[in-house]
Order: sequence, then structure tokens, then C-alpha cells
Amino acid sequence: MSTYVYGIAASSHPSLPDGMEGVGKPARSVRILKEGDLAAIVSDAPEGLRPKRNDLLAHQNVLAEAGAAGPVLPMRFGNVAPDDASVTSVLAERADHYRERLGALAGKVEYNVKASHEEQAALHRVMADNPEVQALAEANRQAGGGSYEQKLQLGEMVVAALQNREAEDAVELHRILEPAASAVSVGPESTGWLANLSLLVERESSEVFLAAVEEARKAHPHVELRVNGPLPPYSFVEPGPSEPTGAVPESANSQAGRE
Repeated sequence: MSTYVYGIAASSHPSLPDGMEGVGKPARSVRILKEGDLAAIVSDAPEGLRPKRNDLLAHQNVLAEAGAAGPVLPMRFGNVAPDDASVTSVLAERADHYRERLGALAGKVEYNVKASHEEQAALHRVMADNPEVQALAEANRQAGGGSYEQKLQLGEMVVAALQNREAEDAVELHRILEPAASAVSVGPESTGWLANLSLLVERESSEVFLAAVEEARKAHPHVELRVNGPLPPYSFVEPGPSEPTGAVPESANSQAGRE
């Protein structure tokens, strides 16, 4: 029977969720594998596990239960090891790394911030900030719309200006939020977002961080911000190897807070 891994904690963790319901239908019972001063939070792995809502919630609930009482290194949904022995073997092999990460993440949570332009507001901002674009738009207006070439030129200038604005806004967002976080991880680029940031925040300083987000909203009304959190610090388990040998990340990109 393969082993599903939720996370890693210290074996002295005061409230490991032993016996809690985990992933699967019927739900597999969570159990604890200990190796020295480390522990892995696991259950039997269901056959054909996919990132369905109930299983994603079960995964998150197990981590939330453990994380409420002490630091946990969260594994992303879908991490499956061949058996219990392979998990405890990795705990022994990578003990120094796991101890360092548990210390670094103690008392911290993750927030994910995604930013995009509000189309009309961003267009107005670009027009207001770019005299060259304004001049060409006005010339075309006075010429009854302008020729095909003039319209094409204007369109290309507007697209270029919007792309520049996106890059500038991404840098500015990073500048505003970084001081309120212990660490920042830049997520993969994806269509529709000008920035995708995961930020490690002291749990007790969450209000300070959220105030910085509101500052960014007020300073840049043409930018839409979506904030997800607090989350387990998925993005900060690294540096170093963080998943059990033989793990099969069936849906490592399925965590809602990171995509």
C-alpha cells in the first residue's frame, strides 16, 4: 500500500492529527510516522487520487489542524511515496534540511497575491501618462479615425505602453509588499496576471501585511488584486529537497493559493 504524505513536523509537535480523516472516499485515517525528532503526517493513499474538491479540502484540513499548534512543512496535494519505509528513510536522510525549514517557518503563514489590470482604468492611465500616444490618438480623431496604417500604429503603441505599465506595476507591487513579509517567492508567469507573488508573513503580523495590500490598492486603482490566505507556507518549504523520494506529484500545481 502506497503512502500519502500531508506534511512533516517535529515529533514533539504538541498536536499531531493522528486519527483525523484524510483524503479518499471513504476517508483514509491519518497516522504519524516518526523518525528521530521528526514526524511525517500520512495516510494510506487512495487509488486514482485526483484533485477533487473533497480531497483538496481534506488535505488542507489536515494541515490546518496540525499547523494551528506548531510549525509544519506542508506537502502539495498529490504527494505519494511507495510505502511507509521510504518516508521514514527520507526523514532520516534529510533531517538537517527539515529541521532548518521547520525553524525558519515557525509562526509564519503564506499569502498569495495575484495582480491584473482593470482594462479600462489601465487604458486611461496609459493614455494620460503617454503624450506620444495621446498625440497620435488625437491626430487620428481629427482625421476621422485615421488610415488603416495609423490605426495599426496606434494599436501597437497602446499595447506596448500597456505591457510597460504591467512591468512597472509588478515591480511597484513587489516594492510595497516586500517590507511586510519575511520572504517573497515569485510564481510562474501566466496569462492574465501581471504579478503572482507568494509572501511569507509572521502570523502575528498578518494585519500589517493586509494593510500593505490595501495601500497598494489605493495607490494603484487601475490594478486588481486578489489575495488568498493565510495558507500553509507551501512556497517556502525549499530551499533544498522537500518531497519524499518516489513522491508522485499528481497535481502539485493544483493548490488554489499558488496558481
